[in-house]
Amino acid sequence: MSCKISCTYEGDGQTALVHGPTGAQIKTDLPPDNGGKGRMFSPTDLFAASLGACILTIMGEAAKKHGHDLKGAGIEIEKEMSASPRRVGKIALKITLPAHLQEADKKRYLECVKACPVHRSLHPDIKVDIC
Repeated sequence: MSCKISCTYEGDGQTALVHGPTGAQIKTDLPPDNGGKGRMFSPTDLFAASLGACILTIMGEAAKKHGHDLKGAGIEIEKEMSASPRRVGKIALKITLPAHLQEADKKRYLECVKACPVHRSLHPDIKVDIC
């Protein structure tokens, strides 16, 4: 399955992305640590954010199959860049699941991280810490 996304450089370090199937839009900006102004998500911020969004989506679908509602579950994402070569070096995730879940259920949903296509697509040099 493919998905077309168009990306246009708007100048001053910013890009505009359009999701082909829906027309939804996202903009990015060059981050301050790379000479930009950091007015919105950087491309590598979106990269790290996609991991969190993917994990919660997979968890939500797994919970639905078990009759649970994960509404309110969250992930705090912290991305760290490496200098040489410049790339994402580490992504730390702090996952919070609803308090009403039993420990066995929480463990089951945390296993969903392994099923996340974004997680599976990460280069092995990118360290992922989950707590």
